[in-house]
Amino acid sequence: MLDVKDLTLKYGQSQILNGVSLSAKAGEVTALMGTNGVGKTSLLKAIAGRHPYVDGTLTLDGQNLGHPTPFEAAKAGIAYVPQGREVFPMMTVTENLETGFACLDKADHQIPDHIYDLFPVLRDMAQRRGGDLSGGQQQQLAIARALITRPKVLLLDEPTEGIQPNIIQQIGEVIRILCQAGTMAIVLVEQYFDFAFDLGDEFTVMKRGEVSFNRRADGLARETLYQQVLV
Repeated sequence: MLDVKDLTLKYGQSQILNGVSLSAKAGEVTALMGTNGVGKTSLLKAIAGRHPYVDGTLTLDGQNLGHPTPFEAAKAGIAYVPQGREVFPMMTVTENLETGFACLDKADHQIPDHIYDLFPVLRDMAQRRGGDLSGGQQQQLAIARALITRPKVLLLDEPTEGIQPNIIQQIGEVIRILCQAGTMAIVLVEQYFDFAFDLGDEFTVMKRGEVSFNRRADGLARETLYQQVLV
């Protein structure tokens, strides 16, 4: 379980996050929602070690991670799929996947078959350069690369952005499969409301760097959540 408590983050003199708390349980999707600019991506970057936070605690399965570097966060079991994907354009699909080996022991430097079961197109395009793939294929590659690290927590930042509908559906199915396995917690930042609502087990809504709403999916009406996101 990922547990974020009272996280505060600043960019220079600007305070971006003010005492944000969030939890994510294995086998569930925690949907992090809110309008643009409220701090959702900043929170994911703090969890992934990409931006140091000022105050608060970050724990995973009861272990305090302190203020991890990106490598330390990945080694602890946190995988981050950023908005924009960050695929290496001149490297092949296979080479892109192999960059996920960096935080693994040498004995684990192999691409598991289940990666290709989840994303068959990546097997078909193994020798294609990352930059030659469509946006949807690049998104699949970025998620697959994160899964190579064998994460306990998967952070997804706007995975449907600019993606064609059939691949959005495929990504949704992959998320469901990962949840059914019960070993990974997923934190999903998503502007596509219906996609997030259909997948979420818990919803955390942010406004101006703070949590304004938090509810389990059970009994939560779509319109109630929609109004919270728009406020």
